[in-house]
Amino acid sequence: MAEFGFNEHHQNEVINYMRFARSKRVLRLKTIDSCFEELKDSRLVEETFTVDEVREMLDGLQAVVRGEVEMELINTAHTNVLLLRQLFSQAEKFYLRLQSDISELENRELLEQVAEFEKTDFKTADKINQETSKPKLAPLNEGGVSELLNKEIARLQEENNKLKARLRTLESQAMSALDERTKAERALKDLQKVQGEQQFAAQSQEINSLENTVAALKEDYERSLCANAASQKDLQENLISAKHELLRVQEQLALAEKELEKKFPANCSLPQHEGDPDQEK
Repeated sequence: MAEFGFNEHHQNEVINYMRFARSKRVLRLKTIDSCFEELKDSRLVEETFTVDEVREMLDGLQAVVRGEVEMELINTAHTNVLLLRQLFSQAEKFYLRLQSDISELENRELLEQVAEFEKTDFKTADKINQETSKPKLAPLNEGGVSELLNKEIARLQEENNKLKARLRTLESQAMSALDERTKAERALKDLQKVQGEQQFAAQSQEINSLENTVAALKEDYERSLCANAASQKDLQENLISAKHELLRVQEQLALAEKELEKKFPANCSLPQHEGDPDQEK
């Protein structure tokens, strides 16, 4: 892999990935082979088949093989994404931004070099002892790029420390403001409580005064009502007595008129009394 410019560590990483991809490929090929073997054992039991039967067997085999190949392609794509995720995560720890050229993935020359490596160097590379520790992405050299990265890291750390100090100051100010707000809210609640108690006392006193006034008015009304009832009863009794007296007088007058009519008939004139002014004239 010297043509690709890899160092020994990265070359071993490529070998590990190719070994993983080869094992997955061999496993999937075995699965496809088993599909064909299953078809042979289960369906090819007669000497002759019709065209429809052959077409049905081929369609079924096509569906199975297509599913296996599609599953493997999807799994390979997802596996590559996970590999890129590891590389990008390690690069971000060193403030690196990796870039990829998708068009190089179809570079026929490079693909042939990879195939040649798999045929020749890959077999000898299997004998290399693999690192047991977790791989870490390290700078390719200790030149100017590394120095710039160190300066950038130092600058970012210093800026981070300033931001942390600023954050602590803001947190302290926020806590002080929160305490002041809590005290103000507590004082406002106490004031509202006192005002509420005073207002409640004033309202209670006013209600008591109104209740006393209403009770007095009710008592006066009941007293007046009783007096009016008594006066009305007396008036009714006096009226009844007056009616009785009037009837008695009317009855006496009627009796007197009858007595007079008996004593003095209508054709007789009444005698004139002495001293009558009319007789003297």
